Amino acid sequence: MTIVKHRPHGTLVTPFHDLFNGFFGRDIAQFQGSDDLYRSIPRVNIVEGADGFHLHLLAPGFTKEDLKLNVEDLTLTISAEKKQEGLEENARWTRREFGHSAFKRSFRLPDNVKVDAISAEHVNGVLHVTIPKAEESKPKSVTISIG
Repeated sequence: MTIVKHRPHGTLVTPFHDLFNGFFGRDIAQFQGSDDLYRSIPRVNIVEGADGFHLHLLAPGFTKEDLKLNVEDLTLTISAEKKQEGLEENARWTRREFGHSAFKRSFRLPDNVKVDAISAEHVNGVLHVTIPKAEESKPKSVTISIG
């Protein structure tokens, strides 16, 4: 079996990038401990409705026990940490690229939300957070009779 490295192309490519890699070689980063692996924070979608905000955060590989939500001074912080267990006895790794995963994202909440009523649900690797608006900030509908 042949192992081939996946090297995703970056979003910023300059002529100097190709010149540097051509002169030093692509694997110069390995001497610094890097392996061109793509690192990122989880992506999020936020939708505002009449009743509140709905936040959807991609968190594949994390269970609901790994995820932590906290609100302090109108800042919602979502964090997660997952550690891989130790090596199995008599196991010989050819390559190990995961073992510890963690992220932390913070979102500033508007003044018109009910912090005590925030709820969250983890379904199929997506964290769904519902942030309801306070009653006074919801749009009101008033019927006006014509006299």
